[in-house]
Amino acid sequence: MNAPRTGPHPLAAGPGAISDGDFALLARIVREDSGINLTPGKKGLVVSRLAKRLRHLSLPDIAAYCQYLQSAAGADERAQLVSCLTTNVTSFFREAHHFRALRDEVLPGLLATARSGGRVRLWSAGCSTGQEPYSLAMTILEAMPDAARHDIRILATDIDPQVVEKARAGIYPEAELAQLGPERLRRWVRTAEGARDQGRITEAPRALISFSTLNLIGPWPMRGRFDVIFCRNVVIYFDAETQAGLWHRYARLLPEGGELFIGHSERVSRDMQPYFSNAGITRYRRNAKPLPAPPPGPAHTAKERKQ
Repeated sequence: MNAPRTGPHPLAAGPGAISDGDFALLARIVREDSGINLTPGKKGLVVSRLAKRLRHLSLPDIAAYCQYLQSAAGADERAQLVSCLTTNVTSFFREAHHFRALRDEVLPGLLATARSGGRVRLWSAGCSTGQEPYSLAMTILEAMPDAARHDIRILATDIDPQVVEKARAGIYPEAELAQLGPERLRRWVRTAEGARDQGRITEAPRALISFSTLNLIGPWPMRGRFDVIFCRNVVIYFDAETQAGLWHRYARLLPEGGELFIGHSERVSRDMQPYFSNAGITRYRRNAKPLPAPPPGPAHTAKERKQ
């Protein structure tokens, strides 16, 4: 049996210490800036994720980091804080059943629309380092090789500008690209020039995608609707109020019959379920029921609440 711990808790003393007050400050900033809800159980994660920033800024501890954040010189550090605490776990064709449903049930109608001159739009919200939107683009091109000649586009957004730049570059280690399998590797990947043991996604998938930095709880500049929205393993990090607001905003951007794909551990909030029909595993279809006024909360801008 292990002896009982004696002395101060490792999170309460030393360079990696974090007081309740400092954690509350960091949690408030992160929620205000990103909507992410940091519970007290995340103290260890905050300490480990900020270690690199402390070294980079030559700061002795988290208390000093909090002081720096609140100073004029540290105003830009808020974005770095959010970047440090954002989880970017993704892979090509993750949750493969979603891409099978997209290929077999959703795309045939949308591609027919595109062939007749119509507009088709997909959104990868919380695209991380890009594997999801590239998987979407490959799925489209495998069904419609001349997709670039039609009005078909994918918007890929994330709050973290660093991961958006990585996604835009489309360069990945060979070990990650192996997830694609031999046929897709041959078709959609080329050796990255000047990059050892890495490959780059070919031009055809990249040409279908527009990458952009976007905070989901801030203003959305998009004006048109989306036929398909992938927002997977994102809202799980928000509190219930923010989640409800985001589901409402997504519903506003989906036409009747539009599809919403979410993460395996996520569910559309109860008050929004009447506006969606279950279309499969963590997959929802927008129905014809008119939406009520947007709920209050950080996921809606003041302008949207007045509409």
